[in-house]
Amino acid sequence: MKICSNCVLPETFPGISFDSKGVCNFCQEFKGKEYLEKEKAKYLQKFQELLGRFKNSSSYDALMAYSGGKDSTYTLSLLKEKYDLKILALTFDNGFLSEQAFKNIRQVVENLGVDHIFFKPDFSLLKKIFLTGTKDDIFSRKTLDRASTICTSCMGIVKFTTLRLALEKKIPFITYGWSPGQAPISASIFKNNPSMLKGMQNAIKEPLFRIAGEKINPYFLEERHFEQKEDFPYNISPLAFLEYAEEKIFKKIEKLSWNMPVDTDSNSTNCLLNSFANLVHKQRFGFHPYAFELAKLVREGYLEREEALKRLEQAEDQNTVELVKKKLNLN
Repeated sequence: MKICSNCVLPETFPGISFDSKGVCNFCQEFKGKEYLEKEKAKYLQKFQELLGRFKNSSSYDALMAYSGGKDSTYTLSLLKEKYDLKILALTFDNGFLSEQAFKNIRQVVENLGVDHIFFKPDFSLLKKIFLTGTKDDIFSRKTLDRASTICTSCMGIVKFTTLRLALEKKIPFITYGWSPGQAPISASIFKNNPSMLKGMQNAIKEPLFRIAGEKINPYFLEERHFEQKEDFPYNISPLAFLEYAEEKIFKKIEKLSWNMPVDTDSNSTNCLLNSFANLVHKQRFGFHPYAFELAKLVREGYLEREEALKRLEQAEDQNTVELVKKKLNLN
């Protein structure tokens, strides 16, 4: 299979093309690291200005979507220790969190002194959604370029549950631990727009509603929420404009009693379902759902190409895949 000679995107990735040197069009369009550094400085300044305006304006400064993985743990520590924010952390338990992830979450929030909520929806509902996602493309094809159907379902519920809680508690910031490969710098800080969010919510909610019916409603916004126009929070992905170096991240979070799970795949540090979701995606579409993220990390200088290739080529742990299949009654 042909792979970009500069990043790691394969020829099976949608919309890809290569020049005579084997460099993909995504790499050709990259404006360079100097431009990126200028953009990061601009967004850091914007972040600091927003802190000046909104810090201490509510009971919490930020609602953190806290997965318990390495990047969200590092983000949580930065927001608490470097920027001294009052944070409410929210963890979505999809039924497949690693036991080590549970331990990590409890240790980290205690060591940081952060208020925390575990949010666990009815597993029978999630199971129905995940099972449908193994055989049907319930979202737009473009959506699935960067994440599997199963992960897109999870994250859709996380995003709108988090937004709903932020609105109800009037929290000015929602923060995510997206890596620079997941969060483009241009989208690292933005104020949620009610009109745009209606369309975005429908794109996620309607497919899930067809699967689960009205049971899905509590995880999304109601009309009364959209009427709170002045209260809509900012979404902030700090790792897009702050320093990002995996070696430093691991050293930092280990001091918070965070330990690497041994039962997750090379692209997740919290979720067992990820391996199975990746496998299904590769079988259906012919490329790894983490290819775009890892390619961007390579392109922007955060990750060595050889390491990214290694992560994409690593086979899923069969024991973990079988565990997931058993819990979903797929055996």
